[in-house]
Order: sequence, then structure tokens, then C-alpha cells
Amino acid sequence: MFKKKECIAMLLAGGQGSRLYALTQKTAKPAVPFGGKYRIIDFPLSNCINSGIDTVGVLTQYQPLVLNEYIGNGLPWDLDRAFGGVKILPPYQGNKTADWYKGTANAIYQNLEFINRYDAEYVLILSGDHIYKMDYSKMLDYHIEKGADCTIAVLDVPLEEASRFGIMSANDDNSIYKFTEKPKNPDSTLASMGIYIFGKDKLEKYLIEDNADPNSSNDFGKNIIPTMLAAGEKMFAYQFDGYWKDVGTIQSLWEANMDLLGEHPEFTLYNEDWRIFARHFAAAPQYIGEDAKVKNSIITEGCEIYGTVENSVIFTGAKIMEGAIVRDSVIMSGTVVEAGATVEYSILDENVRIGSGASVGVAKNKSKGITVIGADVAIENGKIIGDNEMISDN
Repeated sequence: MFKKKECIAMLLAGGQGSRLYALTQKTAKPAVPFGGKYRIIDFPLSNCINSGIDTVGVLTQYQPLVLNEYIGNGLPWDLDRAFGGVKILPPYQGNKTADWYKGTANAIYQNLEFINRYDAEYVLILSGDHIYKMDYSKMLDYHIEKGADCTIAVLDVPLEEASRFGIMSANDDNSIYKFTEKPKNPDSTLASMGIYIFGKDKLEKYLIEDNADPNSSNDFGKNIIPTMLAAGEKMFAYQFDGYWKDVGTIQSLWEANMDLLGEHPEFTLYNEDWRIFARHFAAAPQYIGEDAKVKNSIITEGCEIYGTVENSVIFTGAKIMEGAIVRDSVIMSGTVVEAGATVEYSILDENVRIGSGASVGVAKNKSKGITVIGADVAIENGKIIGDNEMISDN
């Protein structure tokens, strides 16, 4: 007989990530590289194990191969457990139905058997496309203290940005009395982070009812949360005041990488008390050439730098050759910027080649829109790729 788990996490990692365009043509958004040696999913997985949550279901759907291989048996995050650990949960054929996940709520509904397997009292719902560090155990303690049916993590955002989020209106005791999805005229600045804790029995009840409703979008924000509020369930906002970034767009992904270079001192990867774990593959030390110039950049192991790198994040195994200039950019693993080439305000995916003397992302009229070059693309010698362009091999 299995023993009981107090709380398990369900990590929604099946999104297509269409707003990342070329970066997600071959891989799911949570598997997109970040910060020199990580992938986006490393952050919620590391938060789980650092918070004492050792059972995580990862719900995959779109382009799952890279993500599945990367997670493997969960060893890098100490989630290779005989009972619990990390489990990949793709859509599957049951004895009654077989269907793709139709929404965030439907994805959890289809995996109620996994949740019940561990007899969990509480269920933590997470998204796989946010960059942040958070102690979920404090949120769980708050949920238990309040006797809540559902607790929703919120971030206080500027009023002018509130219309981009699902907004919670709360009383002085943080009890939620109203939820509005992307309101035109918000009356609150408490934005949902897409992080929920439910009592398992309540979650199961509302998921079953939602699945039986043919008019439902099967979504937590659009359906489950409003329905629970209307039914008078005890729902509370849990305020988070640390760094949090939704990296669902090219601009936000670029900004989050740049934030590592010192714009946000509260967000750092150099913290032994709250490590971000990742699946690292053996690489040689980085090599900085005699004539190379490096300023305010992250240079990961295995890189070779012979040219100039400023305000940039350079991933494992990338090469910046003699006379090349890279500024304000993210250069992913295996990419080569050949001699004399210039790259500015760009994200270059894995195994890209920028030919000698080529120019990528150099802003016209100082618009500084982010240029993206997709994986395995080769840019010809001397070719000019302007700012805010998107190049892929498809």
C-alpha cells in the first residue's frame, strides 16, 4: 500500500508557445534554453524540490521529445524517487475516451488517477513557462492556516499593466471576492501568477463538474476559479514579492536573460541556499582569447571567445570568432558567430552559424526590436538581417 503525500505538484508543460515563434518550432516552450545553461522548466522543478515537494507530474503535449529527454528520470533535481519523483504525463487513451488536453483544467482532470495514487491532501498547480524562485511550502502553510479551498499566488503589478493579467480583487484578509480575466478597467492590481493550491477533494469535484459541461473552455482562469467563487468557496490571494517573469514572448524572454546581467539584483542564479538545478552535460572550460573583450556578460563553460562580447548571455559551446561583435544578445549552445560578424539585440537559437562579415539585428532607426534566428539556420557571409526579423529553417 502506498503511503500518503501531503502535497503533490502538477506542472502544466504542454503549451505550444506560439508567441516564441522560431524558438518553439521544434520544442515545447518549457524546454526553451535560458540563462546560459538552463531551460525554463528548471525553475519550477527546482522550486519544488527546494520547497520539499518531491512528487511532480509534468503534463506534456506539444513537441514533447526534447522536454522528455531533458527531464529523464529526474536525477538532476533529486526527483528520481521510487515513490513519487517526477513523472511525465502525456495524453493517453483510457478505457472510455482518448483526447488531447483541451485546456489547463482538462489536463488535470485527465490525470486525477495520478493525483489519487498518492492520496494527496493538497494539489499545487504550476505553469512551465515562468522564471522565478518561490518557496511553495510557505504558500502551502498559508493555505492551511486560512482553511482555504483554493489559494492563488498573486503579484502586485502597476495599474497600467493590470489589463494584461487575470486580476484578483481581495478583502483586507486577502479573501478573494472577484476575479476578472484581463479587465479593461481593473479595480485591483493583484495579478494571478497561474500558481494555485487546492484541497484535493474540492479540486476533484470542480474538475468533474467542469468536464461534464459541454460549454466550458476547461480552463482554470476562465472556468474553475469563477465557478468556485460563485459557489462561495473559501479562496485566498497569496502575495508574492520576488522576481517573476512570464517568458511567453520574444521580448520578455530576452529581457529575462538581460535581467541576469544586473538590472534586477534580487534575481540571481548565484545562491547556494536556493539553487536552480539543471541537466548539465560535460563541457570543457570556457576559453577567452588574448584579444577578446568581454563586458558585463555571462560566459558559460565550453565557450570560445575571440571577439567582443558585451551585455550578453553566451551558452555552452558557443563560439565568437576574431573580430566578431556580440552586444545585448542571447547566443545559445553550439552557435558560431564567424569572424567580423556583428550581432545586436538578438536571440540566436542552438547550432546557428552567422557567416563572416554578416550583420544581424543591428537596429534601424534605433527601434531595437529583437531579432530571432531559429535553430540550425546558417546566415550567409556578409548578409544583413535587420532588427525585429524572424528567421527559421521552416
